[in-house]
Amino acid sequence: MLQVPIFNHLEADSLALIHQKIHAVEFKKGEYLFRAEEPTNTLYIIQSGAVRLFHLLESGKEQLIRILKPGDFIGEWSLFSQDRQYEDYAYALVDTKVCQLYADDFKEVLLSYPAVSLKILEEMSRRLQASEKMTSRVANESVGTRLVNYLLGQLPGQASDAHLINLELSRKELAAFLGTTPETISRKFKELETLNIIKSLSPRKIKIINFDGLLQYAN
Repeated sequence: MLQVPIFNHLEADSLALIHQKIHAVEFKKGEYLFRAEEPTNTLYIIQSGAVRLFHLLESGKEQLIRILKPGDFIGEWSLFSQDRQYEDYAYALVDTKVCQLYADDFKEVLLSYPAVSLKILEEMSRRLQASEKMTSRVANESVGTRLVNYLLGQLPGQASDAHLINLELSRKELAAFLGTTPETISRKFKELETLNIIKSLSPRKIKIINFDGLLQYAN
């Protein structure tokens, strides 16, 4: 639990007390943590694996919200209303271990450790900013620029030519995330390859051949 940002600032004895309230659960690949319209009464903290969070549109299409990785959490809204229901869906992309903290226990933790509340607010603020930024990009930026910005965000550390990027999302999921169609995303990837900016090694692995060219493509 030390890797979880909302808890990693606490002392060992405090973590031990919180750990007593945690329920460890394992989800197999494809199993749902929760579905829309189910009551929100649990904080989910990803210990290992990956979880896909998405919203189901009226058209029946899935709108990706984000991919949760170890240390991420979801379900904090259960603190504010016992009658609230989930509006989204979350399922395990791979075999995943999750720490569950029920709403009543979570409130007790926040009362005992106010600093955790600040960590929660920081993360919620970060998510809101990311959501607003994505909304602005969809409205004002070209698909090519959105794609390049996404790829740049996947780069760990210092970027360079010959850098490999392992994509979290399929082309279909990436299209939904960037507010476009899978056909358009495929066309943009093809353009980047034709310009010798990237090379696709597999559907989810690409190699940057020309980093400066990638930056110029976004302009």
